[in-house]
Amino acid sequence: MAPLTRRSMVTFIEGIGARTLIIVRSVLNTFFFAGMAIVHLADRKTYNNATKMVIITQLYFTAVQILPLFISISVILGLFLMGIVLESIKELGMTGSLGNILMGFIVRELCPFMTVLMLALRSGAAINTEIAVMKVNKELDALNVFNIDVFDYIYIPRILNGVVSVVLLDGVFSLVLLASGALFSRMIFGMGMDAYISILITSAEFSDLVILVLKCATFGFFITLLPIRYGLTASNELTSIPIAVLNGMINVFIAIVIIEVISLILSSI
Repeated sequence: MAPLTRRSMVTFIEGIGARTLIIVRSVLNTFFFAGMAIVHLADRKTYNNATKMVIITQLYFTAVQILPLFISISVILGLFLMGIVLESIKELGMTGSLGNILMGFIVRELCPFMTVLMLALRSGAAINTEIAVMKVNKELDALNVFNIDVFDYIYIPRILNGVVSVVLLDGVFSLVLLASGALFSRMIFGMGMDAYISILITSAEFSDLVILVLKCATFGFFITLLPIRYGLTASNELTSIPIAVLNGMINVFIAIVIIEVISLILSSI
């Protein structure tokens, strides 16, 4: 019985080690892929006429087509969340901290998180599936045969689109929520628009704006890079597509949580 127990323990430990190595290898490969993407993003040669057209097309699909639905969801969430937040502020007697809560929690934390979740569900999954299908159909190999840089023509437009789209749509979401805040601040606190805007301006800090833009850009970078990275793990079989998409989206949501935690740590320093 003892040998069996010892053998089982060894097998268990070996399993943990193997899974740890797989995770470490995956993380290193992801950072290597991210490094290559940054190099291409910084290279002027990347932005030829063909790449620019793909970038414009991707921005239209991600940041423009989604606007009616995005604004509708923003209004609904804005009315729901701002009503709860402002009513809670009144009940807790924290009216003096209204500006800090709106700028610190709503604008800097909640808006980017909600924005990136919506874009990850819509565009991240679409990119993941698209790249996996292209890999299975050997479309990427065909581009390489014609000496077309896959990184410049396929990957970079989608990654840059993710960065720009998250930054811009976060601005839209923030404006909608702050407009809802103006409505509820008048209903709950009897506060005029001039006083509301004055509180927001007084509470806004340049460092918060920098952190917000960097966080949105980082969100956008990884919610497009990871779907591409895991879409490329698809094999030549159609059955590998859903597996690649599932792995990609799981890692996207893990990355979102990690970025949010790092942002909170940096904000508290």
